[in-house]
Amino acid sequence: MDIKQNILDAVNEWLTPTFDNATQEAIKAMIASSPKELEESFYKNLEFGTGGMRGVMGVGNNRINKYTLGKSTQGLSNYLKTAFPNQPLKAVIAYDCRQNSDTLAKTVADVFSANGIEVFLFSELRPTPELSFAVKHLGCQCGIVLTASHNPPEYNGYKVYWQDGGQIVPPEDTGIINVIEGLNYSEIKFDANEDLIHYIDTDVDKAFIKSSIENASFNTPTAAKEALNIVFTSLHGTSITLVPDTLAQAGYTHVNIVEEQRVPNGNFPTVKSPNPEEPEALAMALALADKTNSDIVIGTDPDCDRLGVAVRNNEGQMTLLNGNQTMILMTAFLLEQWKKAGKINGKQFVGSTIVSTPMMMELATNYEVECKVGLTGFKWIAKMIKDFPELDFIGGGEESFGFMVGDAVRDKDAVAATLLICEVAAQAKANGSTVYKELLKLYVDHGFYKEYLVSLTKKGMEGIQEINQMMIDLRENPLKEINGQRVIMVEDYQSSKAKNLLDNTETTMAIPKSNVLIYYTEDGSKICARPSGTEPKIKFYISVNTTLDAVEDFDAAEAELDQKIKNIIASMQLT
Repeated sequence: MDIKQNILDAVNEWLTPTFDNATQEAIKAMIASSPKELEESFYKNLEFGTGGMRGVMGVGNNRINKYTLGKSTQGLSNYLKTAFPNQPLKAVIAYDCRQNSDTLAKTVADVFSANGIEVFLFSELRPTPELSFAVKHLGCQCGIVLTASHNPPEYNGYKVYWQDGGQIVPPEDTGIINVIEGLNYSEIKFDANEDLIHYIDTDVDKAFIKSSIENASFNTPTAAKEALNIVFTSLHGTSITLVPDTLAQAGYTHVNIVEEQRVPNGNFPTVKSPNPEEPEALAMALALADKTNSDIVIGTDPDCDRLGVAVRNNEGQMTLLNGNQTMILMTAFLLEQWKKAGKINGKQFVGSTIVSTPMMMELATNYEVECKVGLTGFKWIAKMIKDFPELDFIGGGEESFGFMVGDAVRDKDAVAATLLICEVAAQAKANGSTVYKELLKLYVDHGFYKEYLVSLTKKGMEGIQEINQMMIDLRENPLKEINGQRVIMVEDYQSSKAKNLLDNTETTMAIPKSNVLIYYTEDGSKICARPSGTEPKIKFYISVNTTLDAVEDFDAAEAELDQKIKNIIASMQLT
């Protein structure tokens, strides 16, 4: 096959003495036997997306390796020195269970220390939310976590956190990226100053668990906690290091752990995907729940920032909740607890995202607090906390199974969220109810909103081109009708324009630009198209709603909404 000149140029650079012999030999092997793999490894530079830099491990500038991470860390080191002039610089690093995460984390620590930056490196794998907490707890200017979240085993990643504990946002993100892109690989300083690298573990763990319990506990009686029967699985990830201890210290005594998935393992041997959004990932936990007659199942992704939840329905069968449902349940619970405590005075807010359920707005309005809505990714919710210091942040979530309780952690946090959903379940059970019944009551009170995600995977260069073309088509030939319903509004976050199709007026949206399109129809349906920032996917988020007069009407109303979702998928040909 013909190899493009830009790929040849990149390959030739990586065959220079700047790169070690093992790297050069691996490239030569690809040249001889895997030209397609060579092309995929070198056709572009690995970029930052909504969750940082994430990609397949291997050699090349489009892969996760010591050089791409070293270059990013060198650029970040240079940026830190200009952002915090004449200040002693500190960084904290954590990593998850993935292959090579520990050695890549040490490489990152080496580069920081070689640039005179003091480093706190977790001695073993730890959850991502603990890294966010540690940034502020240790007074660091930045933090790094090596993780690829729920991606397949061949992936790894690199997420950058700023001094507030949130992921980088404008202007830091573009500033850092510009510095990185201006560097040559030969400028990376790999020679560590070991005197500047400190290993951390239990002291930070204790502080983090204490903070989690303080933020996510709400006067649940001891008897109620002891009566709740829980199944928990870490899906071979980092949560096993903290979640069981957090639940135990909070007073939950009946926690059944899925032993087959307890040991951290970057190959994730018992699941096709370690993603709590996927029902198959929780199959073992659900089986254990039936064996132990448990009330609730909780599973976390490998870096422990997202959680999947299953509860018993009205027939006593375990039912998986989606991310919007768990978000609604936890937000409603928090709002009610704040109200009972007399802490709501008009200076509070909850956070959500443009692709999450509109029901968050209904909840917030009912409790007379503001619901701030941002782009996909918890870095935008963390930015809200920073941008509005005069307001108290109660909690917030997004549809992709993430939730944040209070502002001690500035990212989605499955440790505190696991404790919080247990509080919801324990109090419901003590009051003769269930989590499922509480959800149905919310639908009666605030409207029945149902969401569905269609995710289309398009791998490689051709896949990126196909995804780009799909977005171009949706922009240049906007849909005027979906499922027989007239489109009345189109929001284009790339142009920051919202167009009302009823009167052809346009308004400018005060939100950062992003490659997202949202269609609204006359019956209240909402369809969002968004390419993933971290995976080779284009995602379509569908939200439909109806009124629910009584809990007894739920099954019929759900069947109506399910059919509407199927019709939307068919009308948009999303298969």
